[in-house]
Amino acid sequence: MQAYQPKTIGDLPRRAARLWPDHEALVFGARRWTHAAFADEVDRVAKGLIAIGVESGDKVAVWMTNRPEWLFLMYAIPAIGAVTVPLNTRYRSEDVQYTVDQSDSSTIIFCDRSGPVDYAAMINEVADLWPKITRKIVLGGDTSTGSTPWATMLAAGAVVTDETLAERAGAVDASDPAIIIYTSGTTSLPKGAVHNHAVIRNVAERAQMHGVTSADVHAGYLPLFHAFGFTEVALFGVLTGSKIVLFETFDANEILDAAVVEGITLLHGFDTHWGDFLRANSSNPRDLKLRMGTLACGQESSIPVARHVQAELITTVSGWGMSEVWTACVVGHATNTVEQRTEASGYPMTDVELKIVDPDTGDEVATGESGELLCRSYTTMLGYYNKPEATAETIDAEGWLHSGDLARMRPDGHVVFIGRLKDMLKVGGENVAPAEMEGRLRELPGVNDAAVVGLADERLGEVPVAYVLSDPSVTLDTDELLEHLKGKVASFKLPRHIKIVNELPMTATGKIRKVELRDHAERDFS
Repeated sequence: MQAYQPKTIGDLPRRAARLWPDHEALVFGARRWTHAAFADEVDRVAKGLIAIGVESGDKVAVWMTNRPEWLFLMYAIPAIGAVTVPLNTRYRSEDVQYTVDQSDSSTIIFCDRSGPVDYAAMINEVADLWPKITRKIVLGGDTSTGSTPWATMLAAGAVVTDETLAERAGAVDASDPAIIIYTSGTTSLPKGAVHNHAVIRNVAERAQMHGVTSADVHAGYLPLFHAFGFTEVALFGVLTGSKIVLFETFDANEILDAAVVEGITLLHGFDTHWGDFLRANSSNPRDLKLRMGTLACGQESSIPVARHVQAELITTVSGWGMSEVWTACVVGHATNTVEQRTEASGYPMTDVELKIVDPDTGDEVATGESGELLCRSYTTMLGYYNKPEATAETIDAEGWLHSGDLARMRPDGHVVFIGRLKDMLKVGGENVAPAEMEGRLRELPGVNDAAVVGLADERLGEVPVAYVLSDPSVTLDTDELLEHLKGKVASFKLPRHIKIVNELPMTATGKIRKVELRDHAERDFS
């Protein structure tokens, strides 16, 4: 008999409980859940949300580090027809005040503290600025915010019947909004990309493509507030019956140690994560059972790390996506060549159309030429929440989403993501891709990472500036770094300044915050 095919995110845990009831679903430290127990916990949380008054269509903001409760919420909220609003754990008071208000959230659920970060204190700072917030639920002991404890919410849900929950779940339509993912807001205020339950199809097709089954084990260290962690780990695990080993923070050594114990087979991340994995395993080789991973490639800066990963760890596949079109509507395959998997971003999935246009004229460019990547797909967001003008600027009348990403199409059908259009430097009228210089610098021993940004210049408009993250065991010399580049690239591409640093500003998802580096460059070299 054909298994029931779920149509909404909230359906998934019960389906998994029916198909793989005794198979482990989640591990968090010493705590473990089977798929049956996981589904029971999701139902408890869903009933708690109903009990405190969360209605269908309500926005529920979640400000929480990677914890089991986050996973229960990501299924419980859409199961009752409400909309999940994940909040970046690196937000501070002004950031969280804006996104919660802009999303019209009526409920916020947060952890009181994580390490040195006092979320409760920040909630207290801005609570008076949230006239729309009628419910605050806190995970942890700090109720100074006037919040209801998590346990109290669960206890209240005990009086909600299974029939009431089933009625709420049955009223949810797959076309209803399910989640609002906020963009990073590095150049403007964050915008909320609204998605419905159609993202399940995208995840299911990629699970089949990559052969993900109930025998697989995921390492869940990517932040759950980000679409990458939300889908590649959380949705993948419950959709396929596989196990998630959840980590509150990213620590390469901790994750690889757990990989040995738990039999982790799948890893995901950006080149920053993979660079840390390479160094951690090099200093302490483990007997790993890794099967495959995802490593977003295409930028020249990612190629050295990607090549090393194939040779020293596992096979990875590449992909392209963004908040507005979900995690990966362009993806590679494990059977692709090493060159394709490390130097390209994959090819469009079923019912995903792509074209690359001249950003100035809008005309489609020839194969091999670079331009702005446009996408038309069922994965495209419904729009930016309460921002019709910004939506119209991004999605044109024919349904093409203008990504703002620079890319080119190869003759073999693979897309190559080059970088963000706004990151491209214009040096004396010449285009300079920071990723090219970053990749060259990463080739050198002792360079753990590198980032190139633009610095205003009176004569040339702007010039490249490089920040190099040094391996603590190696002493780097800026003249030697510059000498390495000379003769290999055009002179106008060479960094005018190089600074060796002990750390780079990072986002919670492992990307370098270049907006901060540009500010540093102005202070350091102007």
